[in-house]
Amino acid sequence: MSLDDEHWMGIALEQARVAAAIDEVPVGACVVSAEGELLAAASNRTIIDNDPTAHAEVLTIRAAAERLGNYRLTGTTLYTTIEPCAMCAGTLVNARIRRLVFGAPDERYGAVVTHFGLCDSPLLNHRLEITAGVLLEECRSLMKEFFRKKRLST
Repeated sequence: MSLDDEHWMGIALEQARVAAAIDEVPVGACVVSAEGELLAAASNRTIIDNDPTAHAEVLTIRAAAERLGNYRLTGTTLYTTIEPCAMCAGTLVNARIRRLVFGAPDERYGAVVTHFGLCDSPLLNHRLEITAGVLLEECRSLMKEFFRKKRLST
């Protein structure tokens, strides 16, 4: 873990807070070029967009690909506050992201290290470098607090 990783995870955390403020599950992500340029950042928007694929990671990858004019994001790093699900992990592989950095593991849906190992599976034609646990406590506590409030309001 580097100071750069913490900086970019801070950007992802800002996006997660945006999601929480609009009552979306607080996940945020950003994509950074090999040169250290922020290409895109997004937060979850599944409810607002009525789109089950509108996860922060997918939205960020779409925006970065649009910006670069290429669906292959080789050399880039994606930062996300929570371990990606199977859909997002597959999208990372298909986009040819070089490196994934995430904050907290997702015991239920995590498809990178918790379940499946999709981002570095020898069965697939592309593997990502994976760094887990960057700003883990901040990422975890944001998610826990969101769901605690949800439970109290029902």
